[in-house]
Amino acid sequence: MSETTQIHPDKVRAYMATDYRLGHTDQDTVLTIGKHSEPLAALFAGNAVTCGAFLTGYNPRGTVQSDEANDQAHAQLAAKLQELGLQAIEGSGSEKGTKWDPEKSYFALGLALEPAKAIGTHFDQDAIVWVGPDAVPQLILLR
Repeated sequence: MSETTQIHPDKVRAYMATDYRLGHTDQDTVLTIGKHSEPLAALFAGNAVTCGAFLTGYNPRGTVQSDEANDQAHAQLAAKLQELGLQAIEGSGSEKGTKWDPEKSYFALGLALEPAKAIGTHFDQDAIVWVGPDAVPQLILLR
């Protein structure tokens, strides 16, 4: 995570506390920043990749948008990942105990850090979650 950022510390704390969920069932893989994920390591091995990124188009810069705007951004993100030929697992990000609605997201298998950052920046996000070969999710601040 970057040492200096324009993002308010409360928002950074919220991003750190968020559960990043791959899927929509009770059997989901839930990523926690800084914590090794054995299910994710197995997913990487099973798909012959060594990295991936958790991305959203929802609520740019953490500013609440209309459902229409968020749905449109989510569809645009899906199209971008498809254009890049990446397998993506739909999921959501949410922080327990808050009123913030879960944000629809994608986990893009095999997406390297720099292209992941470029996508996050394109969608005007504060941050992305990137995971390397160690299967430890990292919060990557973009501003």
